[in-house]
Amino acid sequence: MDEGGTPLLPDSLVYQIFLSLGPADVLAAGLVCRQWQAVSRDEFLWREQFYRYYQVARDVPRHPAAASWYEEFRRLYDTVPCVEVQTLQEHTDQVLHLSFSHSGCQFASCSKDCTVKIWNNDLTISLLHSADMRPYNWSYTQFSQFNQDDSLLLASGVFLGPHNSSSGEIAVISLDNFVLLSRVRNKPYDVFGCWLTETSLISGNLHRIGDITSCSDVESENVNVVKRLFKIQNLNASTIRTVMVADCGRFDSPDLLLDAGAPPGRIFDLGSEGEEEAAGPVLVRAKEGLRCHLDGLLDTRTQPQLAERALETKVAELLAQGHTKPPERSAAGAQSKLLIFTTGCLTYSPHQIGIKQILPHQMTTAGPVLGEGRGSDAFFDALDHVIDVHGHVIGMGLSPDNRCAPVVAWVGASAGCTHQRAECPSPRYLYVNSRAWPSGSVVADPMQPPPIAEEIDLLVFDLKTMREVKRALRAHRAYTPNDECFFIFLDVSRDFVASGAEDRHGYIWDRHYNICLAKLRHQDVVNSVVFSPQEQELLLTASDDATIKAWRSPRTVRIRQAPRPRPRPFFSWFASQRR
Repeated sequence: MDEGGTPLLPDSLVYQIFLSLGPADVLAAGLVCRQWQAVSRDEFLWREQFYRYYQVARDVPRHPAAASWYEEFRRLYDTVPCVEVQTLQEHTDQVLHLSFSHSGCQFASCSKDCTVKIWNNDLTISLLHSADMRPYNWSYTQFSQFNQDDSLLLASGVFLGPHNSSSGEIAVISLDNFVLLSRVRNKPYDVFGCWLTETSLISGNLHRIGDITSCSDVESENVNVVKRLFKIQNLNASTIRTVMVADCGRFDSPDLLLDAGAPPGRIFDLGSEGEEEAAGPVLVRAKEGLRCHLDGLLDTRTQPQLAERALETKVAELLAQGHTKPPERSAAGAQSKLLIFTTGCLTYSPHQIGIKQILPHQMTTAGPVLGEGRGSDAFFDALDHVIDVHGHVIGMGLSPDNRCAPVVAWVGASAGCTHQRAECPSPRYLYVNSRAWPSGSVVADPMQPPPIAEEIDLLVFDLKTMREVKRALRAHRAYTPNDECFFIFLDVSRDFVASGAEDRHGYIWDRHYNICLAKLRHQDVVNSVVFSPQEQELLLTASDDATIKAWRSPRTVRIRQAPRPRPRPFFSWFASQRR
């Protein structure tokens, strides 16, 4: 400025100069004088800085909730949990899974060391309790989940049976006194299990029918009363795995949630001779079709005979036609839920996502329990919807869309958190980790699925429309083949999605802009990531290096380290970090 205080350079020229600077230099220049400060906050300037710095496509609009381009730039830079603040080393083997309580005050970890550990999420994380599952013949623990009021913990693991056979088992632990309340079978073990209500959980049971055919019971357990929810047929060596429940009661319209026009899943049962008369004309027609097919196979004028496995699948499909119960329709206003799980129809590799609506009357202990048969013409349940991802599914997570902002307060340096939760809308989006099959690949043998890509695709599906809604997020990688592939747990917060990977990193993306914002380093495979449900600026990662790492955002770290109640302004901190 001249002696009279008039700027020597017009704002337009200062603006053009600032366009050639990086964001840190723009913020530093804004400290020189009032004129430069005003120009350094220009909306058009920060729009250019945003697209250039984060390399977002120009046709992607600003987030609808963003107040300005400057604030949006600040959000992506300052609130991503990418600063390591603590490493937990209490586990002695690979850490496989992490889960937060709904209050965010506690979390649980599962490990190959066969323990379930429960932690206090204070400003400094501390171990609260460790449950050793080896006395129950468990090989290791693999999954945990808190019930809705955080009074019970579901823990899932691999159980060693007679002759070194293995299956799954679920344990329910009281969080009041850490007493083990019950144990439930779970087969196969990678069903994991999940909570259906406050006191009812979902487990699985597998029954072999043929060489590559089986049926899966999805069961609900409440106070040691086990009730069969669904019985679903598996073809070509596939099984139900990785069950989860989504509350769809607050979607606008149930008719939009489930695609009523989709054909039912290919589900069957071999049945028994005594059931043929009661099955009715549908089963008779199915068996007539089966006889024609078998006669054709014996006729020398037909095509060469099918392979044994292909014949088994064809027979199973034909017999299923008279033994499948169609989906039930929910009444208007009914508070139903969705059962979501991985499955398949071509090979043992889980390449599909099955979705089945759970109606209110199915969420109670009323009705048939295990051992009580159902009608002979409805042995199995058809699925409401099937999503084929054309690849090996290795992870799933639900979004907490439009989650009501809780009130979270930190009291003192070592006290826990207090919170106030409000009722929030249902999860809208399903995020899926998948390793793609080659384009155009065909499964000729169910025991030899196509090779899978090393690059992991993070797919996004809308549970309201049952459609894929965004291009795949990419950055993370995996290297194990089909027969050694394992689950990599992901998590979704209000603004971000995070996932582990086999390349020794965890990853964080922005949900709106589809950009990778951070890589979080470990010394080995990252198996699980989880955001605090009450504070998305806190993320935990678990790894094969036997550690759990806590990551906080730069903003949170700055607040915790500030010697005064008022933290340093964002722009000065950002500038100092970029020099």
